[in-house]
Amino acid sequence: DRGDVDQFLDEIIETLEDEAQHRAALEAEIADLKERVSHFKAMEESLQNTLVLARRTADEVKASAHKEADLIREQARLTGEREIAGYNDAIADVRREHQRAVEAAEKVRSELRSLLMTHLALLERVDGGAGNGEAQSAPPAVSEPPSELPKDDTTRITVY
Repeated sequence: DRGDVDQFLDEIIETLEDEAQHRAALEAEIADLKERVSHFKAMEESLQNTLVLARRTADEVKASAHKEADLIREQARLTGEREIAGYNDAIADVRREHQRAVEAAEKVRSELRSLLMTHLALLERVDGGAGNGEAQSAPPAVSEPPSELPKDDTTRITVY
């Protein structure tokens, strides 16, 4: 009968409308999920970019620290070399001064020996001349000490 057909058609229409609403709800949910996925992908990309930037920054900081450490080592090496050069110069100055002092002492020793030898020769002439009554002339100057005296021999003179 026609009433049953109409009722059946109403049921079909109602079912189709329910299915259309359900489908629209699912499509809205899909659109919402797609939007959320897109948002999460954007967040993931942002986090990856942040991670890459953090790694790059860490590498730059590390490289900078190595460079600074190298500069500090080089500066310390140069400072050490300058100090060592200064110490070497000071040592050379002390050695030169020591050598001058040794040479001056040797010169004084040589002059003193020469003077003493001259006085000894004078005394021998005076003593030798007193025995035979002859006056002696001035003693000859002795420029070098006699070869039998070692150069490093030191003589003490005591004045009373």
